[in-house]
Amino acid sequence: MASSGPDPHTWYPATPTQQGIWILDRIERLRPTYLLPSVLEFTGPVDCELLTSVVERALGRHPALRSRFRLDAAARRVEYRTDGSPPEVGFTDAVADDWSADEVERLVEALCYTPFELDEEAPARAEVIRLDAGRTLLVLTVHHIVFDGVSRQLLVDEIGATYRARAHGTEPVLTTPPHPAEVQDNSDSGDDVAERVARVVQRLRGAPTTIALPYDGDPDDPELSMIGATADTLLDADVTEAVLAVAAREGCTAFMTGVALLAATFARTTEQTDFLFSVVWPGRDDPAAADVIGMFMTTLVLRVRLDVDTTWRELLRIARTAGTEAFVDSDVPLDAIAAELDPDRDLARTPLSPVLVNLAEAPDPLELAPGVVGRFQPLRPEYSKWDLALFVRLDRTTGRDRLELSLNHPAALFTAATTTEFLAALRRSAADLARHPEETVLNQPSADKTDLDDPAARLGLVRSIWQEVLGTEEIDDDVSFFDAGGDSLRLVILVERLSQASGRALKTVDLFRAGTVRGQADLLAAPAEAAPAGRGTSRDRLLGAVRDRRTGDQRR
Repeated sequence: MASSGPDPHTWYPATPTQQGIWILDRIERLRPTYLLPSVLEFTGPVDCELLTSVVERALGRHPALRSRFRLDAAARRVEYRTDGSPPEVGFTDAVADDWSADEVERLVEALCYTPFELDEEAPARAEVIRLDAGRTLLVLTVHHIVFDGVSRQLLVDEIGATYRARAHGTEPVLTTPPHPAEVQDNSDSGDDVAERVARVVQRLRGAPTTIALPYDGDPDDPELSMIGATADTLLDADVTEAVLAVAAREGCTAFMTGVALLAATFARTTEQTDFLFSVVWPGRDDPAAADVIGMFMTTLVLRVRLDVDTTWRELLRIARTAGTEAFVDSDVPLDAIAAELDPDRDLARTPLSPVLVNLAEAPDPLELAPGVVGRFQPLRPEYSKWDLALFVRLDRTTGRDRLELSLNHPAALFTAATTTEFLAALRRSAADLARHPEETVLNQPSADKTDLDDPAARLGLVRSIWQEVLGTEEIDDDVSFFDAGGDSLRLVILVERLSQASGRALKTVDLFRAGTVRGQADLLAAPAEAAPAGRGTSRDRLLGAVRDRRTGDQRR
């Protein structure tokens, strides 16, 4: 599509989503929540001069990345125009300029998280950094007001295609990028929008706009750091297959299944049974927007309600209906819905729900040449916008599908022990859905009874709980809990889980002494006995446990 229609010198109205981002960006100037940074590390020989020129050309081609924004106070709207200078692209030779690793790390952090002045500068920047002969970084940061996840993949693909073509002395075949106004939908009248807002409000009205999360920190602290933390768990392949089979019969995707598991876990660990969850929607239903770099993503809110009679199958149907309804109304402005349902809301907080549920989608690596591949690196630090976000992904690396559930949140809000316990609760929900789809969710059916007189059954029980608490399937029956990745907080959780599963009154010191899967399985062979008189103080018993563990380590 040619860009000869809209005039780049004209101020155009921003979309409702862009306007919301602009307002929140001004409220949270010191929180880099609305930046989308990416760090790609290339291994192999890279022509840094060529890569720099290719990135500069790619960023300069797209009108959205040349945008400048302003607030028209009289019209009460945010506007943009696209005749600004293109984004800056730089090159740093860390070898020639003798940059230390710490200096490079600080440079990358500054490139990723320095705010943009949207009224004065382009909403994007990039830097090529040569680390050594075999490693090169590409740091790309774009403001969310003109960029989304689909845009990132489009831009990275264009950079790769242009580099490969120019390296062979040719030019890539690229279509002319359209102006954002050519694919921006401003056709709805005020009456149409008001009618659709009213429909969504009617569906969501009455649901709490908060969720009883197990906070360890204060979410209302104005000084709360948005530096994030992530924890995840990988479900067993058999459990995954059973869960997905039940979900498929109810017409549920992996995402909808994640919604159902999250609602069930909240309902089983709190007294709340009515939830609003946010979900990020790509917003590219119109084919004209499929290949356009811009901001099309929007946030939807879906509602999940259950009661004491709701079965797992019914909950899956509820999650499917909630998702479908939200996607049908994906073009209804969230700010307008929030203003109706929660008029006194804090504009600095996410609207209607502090919890996000989304599919986890990793961007594809970037191949510049045979053997020269750029892979996206974890961001340090990472920032979290939502109080709690659940990302659902199907892991296919082992040959069998396995559901991966990942929690992301501001690190100050939840301790590692809290997220570990919540992931364990999610795993229990998945296991119950797999085994008891006709049972009620809140009935919390007891786990299949383990025959503790059977040595193999005891060993399997302890091993499965270690896998749950440690978040790994790779468990050695003769390696100590701490050597396997455990710590004192996880040990407390292990005591609780083993006590619940076995019906034995276990103590922390007992599991500390019997520090392996095999040792703890033997411990379950008989109920724990009371300490005989004269056995010694708690310190004596603790020292004895340490000595026993050292002796066992020396024997191995």
